[in-house]
Amino acid sequence: MNTGLVWYRNDLRSQDNISLKKAVEENDRVIAVYFFDPKQFSQTKFGFKKTEKYRAQFLIETVESLSTNLNNINVTLLVFHSEPEKEMSGILNDYEVDTIYLQKEWTNEEVEVLEKVKKSCPANTVWKESYDQFLFHPDDIPFAIDNIPKVFTNFRKKLEKYANVRNTIAIIPLPPQNKIDNPTHIPSLKNLGFQEFEKDNRSAFPYKGGEDQALKRIQHYFWDTKKLSYYKKTRNGLLGVDYSSKLSAWLANGSISPRTIYAEVKKYEQKIHKNESTYWLVFELIWRDFFKYISLKHGNDIFKIGGILKKEYDWQSNPELIQQWINGQTKEPFVNANMIELKETGWMSNRGRQNVASFFAKEQELDWRIGATYFESLLVDYDVHSNYGNWMYVAGVGNDPRDRKFNISSQAERYDPNQKFQNRWLQTTLF
Repeated sequence: MNTGLVWYRNDLRSQDNISLKKAVEENDRVIAVYFFDPKQFSQTKFGFKKTEKYRAQFLIETVESLSTNLNNINVTLLVFHSEPEKEMSGILNDYEVDTIYLQKEWTNEEVEVLEKVKKSCPANTVWKESYDQFLFHPDDIPFAIDNIPKVFTNFRKKLEKYANVRNTIAIIPLPPQNKIDNPTHIPSLKNLGFQEFEKDNRSAFPYKGGEDQALKRIQHYFWDTKKLSYYKKTRNGLLGVDYSSKLSAWLANGSISPRTIYAEVKKYEQKIHKNESTYWLVFELIWRDFFKYISLKHGNDIFKIGGILKKEYDWQSNPELIQQWINGQTKEPFVNANMIELKETGWMSNRGRQNVASFFAKEQELDWRIGATYFESLLVDYDVHSNYGNWMYVAGVGNDPRDRKFNISSQAERYDPNQKFQNRWLQTTLF
């Protein structure tokens, strides 16, 4: 009996997953593995934990959901709170695995871990990597990676004209008799170094992790409430759960694929109606792709202070100003409210993110990478490509040809005219 191994990283779903599909089709038995790598919970050079409690909790819930759903198709998910390079060769040996299926990653840390794991494994191990986090697959886009346009509009228009989104893929269950018993368990928050916590009841993101929750959110936002029809009008909102789709957190760790969301939008357009709002959700998925392709094109430049433009600014790293920003104690109430929301919930609106980042990088001229690293730590929907792409964009070292600066007070007047959002987060007592 031949056994394939699916190594899960940021593709934490049992549906529409290329690695899982290949493994199931090519093997009699499939096992899967996920590592809560201690490196992901360590301190960064800027003093923040790489992953804080909000994303850690969401990740635990996601892996629990994945384990259940894989179990339903007779695939066992092994879970380790350990470094992959310490465990992988033992897994291959114990279960007589010779092929590993995994999502293709290209950013620095993921590549380093993969290289270490490859060195630890037998030389004859077969590695099958697949790009599986895009809306438009790299094989289907109308330009070479080195020729990805610098400006989003050019990128989007070419894709919309010349490329197609692939269909979602079905995965057939394996025979139950081939399933292995699971000797591992999923770590708790405490195991990962955190205290249990109650979610703040003011949060605009009160959701749990996992693909079932992602599909439930689509059902609510698209079909039950038809809020998708108003997405373009409400997406710059600040209060409540339905001003935006809130799908970013599930997309970020791969609990749902962009293809699944796209297919559901198309179904909605056929059955309910098609308008600017339904298009705009796809538009945002293309933005997500854009930052992934920019990262693929420019490599580690997205993490460097000069960004992809290699611009030289006189960035500061004043600890007092940084701490004021983190604590919501700046001169700008709108910035403060957004930063307190982030600190208390692990969530911030798109409008808030743009304003607090602009304040950090443009008003205070602080090293934008410190802000990006803080977002990485706190945001439940942290995605390496979108996070660093957006921070570069706002800081003037990325893909914005205009190098704009936000007028915070006019933004507050426009998007929070009655100061409801500011009052919610700047009051000391919980509602």
